[in-house]
Amino acid sequence: MGDGKRTDRAFIGSFTSSGGRGIVVAAVDPATGALTEIGVIDSLPDPSYLTVDHTGPGPVLYAVSETAHGSVAAYDIAGPEPRPLGAPVAVRGDSPTHLSVVRGHVLTANYASGSVTVLPLAADGGPRTAGDVRHYTGSGPDPARQSGPHAHQVLPDPSGRWVLGVDLGADKVWIFSLDAQEGRLVPNGETSLPPGTGPRHLAFHPSGSHAYVLGELDPTVTVCRWDAAAGVLEPVRTAPLFPDGTDEAVSPSAPVVSPDGRHLWAAVRGTDTITVLALDATGEHAEPVASVPCGGRWPRDLVLHPSGTRLYAANERSGDVTWLDLDPATGVPRRAGSLPVPAASSVVFV
Repeated sequence: MGDGKRTDRAFIGSFTSSGGRGIVVAAVDPATGALTEIGVIDSLPDPSYLTVDHTGPGPVLYAVSETAHGSVAAYDIAGPEPRPLGAPVAVRGDSPTHLSVVRGHVLTANYASGSVTVLPLAADGGPRTAGDVRHYTGSGPDPARQSGPHAHQVLPDPSGRWVLGVDLGADKVWIFSLDAQEGRLVPNGETSLPPGTGPRHLAFHPSGSHAYVLGELDPTVTVCRWDAAAGVLEPVRTAPLFPDGTDEAVSPSAPVVSPDGRHLWAAVRGTDTITVLALDATGEHAEPVASVPCGGRWPRDLVLHPSGTRLYAANERSGDVTWLDLDPATGVPRRAGSLPVPAASSVVFV
């Protein structure tokens, strides 16, 4: 499972409004995956979600500030000490929860305002003033969570031709192309999911032929065919995370697919578990086969180490990042250790 690629640092986002200290920097033991804190970037409020881009002049770390009037900050992390690339830039949207780098632009999913923002990047990788803000429309049957659109994720497809926006509020996945010259999103279509799904995040099969949409309001994975030529996402079946049901209030958060396409993992807040689903050779059938503790409480994010040998759960309410070794045959995770990180929310590796 994986190509043995080594990384030596992890960056961990957190909610400063809930006791987090900012972005925690940790060393990664290449043999065991253990994390050891080596620093903190404390200049940004609520840096809840992070991503790293390697396509520019050097590795750059990007972070959203998930505040009422959200922003994006960038840091040059080529050297031993992270260096800010200018001041944070406003996204002209509220409560950005996710971001991606696409063809020289940073895109943010703004939850509270139900919008996606496009910010062009300067030559050094720093974000510039937002050039486009695309507002979603629609609602869902849950009056408390779906009275309007709520953008929760925005990411490129594996081909790099399309941008997909996951909308929890309207039970939709929006599909765009990015006009990189103009710095704007061009609508290509939309995919509706069963009412009340509350889609939060999706993950692609390594072949690029399928995508798996995780419901936050309904604990399911919707398996979709992905047509990269036309930019069309087609739901084909739904897999429950709890085949026998559950009496607990649950809130699934993050899907992860193994590099070999054999396993899909989903973090579930409430039960504080990781569901393991087996994928067939086509990628079109997902079957839950195991559920194990995530190692803490309220796993907001779940990330696969680039080696493919272990998972990391950012457990927000227990305030830690737990690493779990993966059985290469079954894909079942087993807790191996944890690092205290108050109000942990996301993890990326460099």
